Amino acid sequence: MQTESRFIARRLIATLLAGTALAAFAQDKVTIATNWRAQPGHGGFYQALADGTYKKYGLDVEIQQGGPQVNNRPMLPAGKIDFLMTGNMLMAFDNIKQKVPTVVVAAYFQKDPQAIIAHPGQGFEKFSDLAKAKTVLLAKDGQISYWQWMKKAYGMRDEQVRPYNFSLSQFLADKQSVQQAYATSEPLAVEKQAGFMPVVLSLADAGWSTYGMVVETRQDLVKTKPDLVKRFVEATNIGYYNYLYGDRKAADAMIQKINPDISDDYIEKSMPILRAHIDVGDATTQGIGAMSDERMKDFYDKAVSAGLYKPTDFNYRDAYTRQFVNKGVGIDIRKAAAK
Repeated sequence: MQTESRFIARRLIATLLAGTALAAFAQDKVTIATNWRAQPGHGGFYQALADGTYKKYGLDVEIQQGGPQVNNRPMLPAGKIDFLMTGNMLMAFDNIKQKVPTVVVAAYFQKDPQAIIAHPGQGFEKFSDLAKAKTVLLAKDGQISYWQWMKKAYGMRDEQVRPYNFSLSQFLADKQSVQQAYATSEPLAVEKQAGFMPVVLSLADAGWSTYGMVVETRQDLVKTKPDLVKRFVEATNIGYYNYLYGDRKAADAMIQKINPDISDDYIEKSMPILRAHIDVGDATTQGIGAMSDERMKDFYDKAVSAGLYKPTDFNYRDAYTRQFVNKGVGIDIRKAAAK
């Protein structure tokens, strides 16, 4: 009887220990959605997934890509996803204005990659030259956002604007036309299709001071699970450092499997552009994903000056938190790669 009791006790202890071990290795399920199809600009997410960084941080991450027929934005406040990679701070400001309880927790592009491209040798060598362009091809989103700032800051006129249909044909057919572009998209597409590199005029360099590729989550997640948000942001930061400076083969393979339109050549040409937008400015000393109050205020003031918002619409500080960034996480990876 005593032997049987000892056996039962040992079984009970073993069961408890097994349960403890399982709990120790349990992974928090997290879903991050992007605003477009898988691409090198999202490389930090795929890198952290492919090389086990998310797992090391106790996260079981699913990446849900966006696309032309996919709108992941409403999924965040609805609780269907946990994090959303989106375009710039205007979207975050819109949420706060509309009392949608989301908040930006990291900014992976220190420079917004939005740009205007022009044909070389046509007199469009600097941003202010765009005021004399006869045709400016812009999609609706651009017309109601940064174009309003361009009018205020550089004297652009609405009569210059023609609709951009996301085809290069109009631009290539008219050397005097200029059009909207994304730093890692249209310029490379022009080079591939037409054999020349267009003049790329960066909105960020001209003063459009928003962060790009910001990551949002729900305000309640920040309040109730700050450790989960912290782990996700820090693991993603490390993912971006490893993608920009380390062995990214597994991440690239994952991206290309999900989006077969991404070629090896496109990835290689994207990398210097990505480094020049991601690991610059405050990120060089405070880490990838960094944000500053000064930058946020500067961009908010410009948005108000351009008529995009009224000063009484909302408190811009509610749109972001620096709680999880500016800690230098991952900088050592870049320094090690430079040796």
